[in-house]
Amino acid sequence: MGETVTREDKQAREQKALREMTDRLVADYADTHSARQVEDVIAAAVGRFEGHSVRDFVPILVERIVRRQLSGTPEPTEFVAAEPVSDEPTGAGRWRALVSPPWTVRKLALPLGALVVVAIVAIVVGTSGTSTSPAPAAAAPTVIRGVVGSEKSAFFADPKVVYAFARNGIRVEAEPAGSRQIATSVDLGKYDFAFPSSAPAAERILRQRNVTAKYTPFSSPMAIATFAPIADLLTRAGVVRPGPTPTFDMGRYLDLIAGGKQWDQLPDNTVYPVRKNILVSTTDPRTSNSAAMYLAIASYVANDNTVVRGATAEEFVLGKISKLFVGQGYSDNSSEGPFAQYLSAGMGPTPLVLCYEAQYVEAAAAGRVTPDMVLMYPSPTVLSRHTLVPLTPEGDRVGRLLTTDPELQDLAAAHGFRTDDPARFSKVTDANRVPVRKDVIDVVDTPAYDTLEHLLDGVAKSYN
Repeated sequence: MGETVTREDKQAREQKALREMTDRLVADYADTHSARQVEDVIAAAVGRFEGHSVRDFVPILVERIVRRQLSGTPEPTEFVAAEPVSDEPTGAGRWRALVSPPWTVRKLALPLGALVVVAIVAIVVGTSGTSTSPAPAAAAPTVIRGVVGSEKSAFFADPKVVYAFARNGIRVEAEPAGSRQIATSVDLGKYDFAFPSSAPAAERILRQRNVTAKYTPFSSPMAIATFAPIADLLTRAGVVRPGPTPTFDMGRYLDLIAGGKQWDQLPDNTVYPVRKNILVSTTDPRTSNSAAMYLAIASYVANDNTVVRGATAEEFVLGKISKLFVGQGYSDNSSEGPFAQYLSAGMGPTPLVLCYEAQYVEAAAAGRVTPDMVLMYPSPTVLSRHTLVPLTPEGDRVGRLLTTDPELQDLAAAHGFRTDDPARFSKVTDANRVPVRKDVIDVVDTPAYDTLEHLLDGVAKSYN
């Protein structure tokens, strides 16, 4: 017996073919059309097939329609079809009914597959009127604007993600910004949704906008990206515990910082004998969520492994942790900057870089991680819960789709994020052989929103 092909199998094949076609057309028309223009034309063409139960040739036909439109070639107003040689209701004979008048039917000596394709073309552009009337254009996708944490820029720019939204009649225009900027200084009145990288930043937006709806479609633990020689050096210094996924001991690290150690003062340091402070490179805590998450980790450890609560505890930890930031010099406003430097510049300027685990996994899947690069997990760490706050009903559509659409959830995992289904993330990391922790257990809570704000304000004052 032949293999049974389910409707879900057919849908998956169609989506895969359409994604591959999107990549191909974006590349073919790069000189004359932007990727967004190509994707919009594809979305409109796909919309012309809504409701058609026979889907086998949809990707082929969409590509023909799109190439005609992008090349400025008018669609034909008369179509040639042919009667099939079989009358089986589920076989090619089915096309006889589909290409009956008003379309012109002629017999031609063509292979059956070609005849069926021609027949479907007639279906696509034909109407119930005359044979010379083109089909009405599909409605343009609804444009929905959002401001998102910069670490999600690649996700929203991915043509596969663009297509997944287009299937639902949506075009998302995502503008990047630092997550704390999103919560504190960005004019949210221009957007349909805000999508910072943590629950505390989202909480501030919820308070400001007096809304309660929120979505957390994925998350990512904070991690530290380094290089094998640096990991070995810090292992000898007692800061790193080796293993398949090394552990960066935050308590030992803070002790090292308190003692004012510099890199060239570490014993047996022949790999990085530079005269500068041993600091993890972060973003600017005044604007960026990743630095705020690092502050949450450090404040917990500095407060005798307890979440900071109250003014006394805040003052107690600020003196210990402010130097983690002010000693760095210039810091980027978003996590994209320091991690990009880590990937491109080597360990010279950035021996230790705070990042989202998702950034490292995404880079590894793209082949940008070299054999000497190492991902470490702080002990403890915090989980950055990427939380979308809808500001309009349209923004709510994006939040629901990101949370419930299986294709978008798969694509989030492909970009390194952890969804509610751990199997999605494991599939990506296993396929790309990225050494990550399947279960991140040593996770602590972030301080309450007001406490974290007080700590961030205290660090900001230290810059002066």
